[in-house]
Amino acid sequence: MDIDELEDILILADFGVETAEEIATELKREANRQGATTDPELRLLLKDLLAKRLSRTDSALNLDDGTLPYVILVVGVNGAGKTTTIGKLARWLKDGDWEVVLGAADTYRAAAVDQLETWAKRADSPIVKPVKEGADPASVAYQTVEMAIRTQADIAIIDTAGRLQNKKDLMDELGKIRRAVEKQTKISEVLLVIDATNGQNAMSQARAFTEVAEVTGIVMTKLDGTAKGGILYALQKELNLPIKLVGVGEQINDFAFFSPEEFAKGLVAKK
Repeated sequence: MDIDELEDILILADFGVETAEEIATELKREANRQGATTDPELRLLLKDLLAKRLSRTDSALNLDDGTLPYVILVVGVNGAGKTTTIGKLARWLKDGDWEVVLGAADTYRAAAVDQLETWAKRADSPIVKPVKEGADPASVAYQTVEMAIRTQADIAIIDTAGRLQNKKDLMDELGKIRRAVEKQTKISEVLLVIDATNGQNAMSQARAFTEVAEVTGIVMTKLDGTAKGGILYALQKELNLPIKLVGVGEQINDFAFFSPEEFAKGLVAKK
């Protein structure tokens, strides 16, 4: 396999033509420098190049500055996998002896509240729900943090609405949630959940959310689907945000911290 064919792999994996060309140019330069010509040598070079470009020092969750409870806001369009991500993260934290409280601040969708309640049971964590459909999301966020403080929980994870149709309303709502939380403690993370199968469409969603929420990291879901997740490279590069977590299935343990090395290895492996 030559470099042009490796470039095609990147394009098929949703890297976008421009990015794929740029990486292929660097790969050619490095291959000439090292005298790499065989298929295994070129694949190894590409893996190292991608892993290096994706590596960051801020990809771990910010859960170590001692300000309890740590509050994680989770944002993203409906259907991206926000609730599932929260459930999996809560279970992982619980297994690590962290006490977690969940907050259902996506109050306009009864299904979202029900789904989060199901995940709360699976993660063996308490949940704060709205008193009625359409109740004030900021109030739910406030009560969630209040409960975390009262019960001496370590972490509060808050689900939020994903309606991008009216950006101003969403910005106002997320701003109110943020202020409600910050009356009691600081926000540790704002995680943006993106569906890998949305390909290049995910970029416009991510841009929109970074405009309305102070996003600190990205969670990429459905990386086990048909998309190869090349979009996460573009997201991290263009938005300058770390990929923190990846979801790779529906089971509660199908979840991992993002490893540039593993991602790059999977991408360039012979299929």
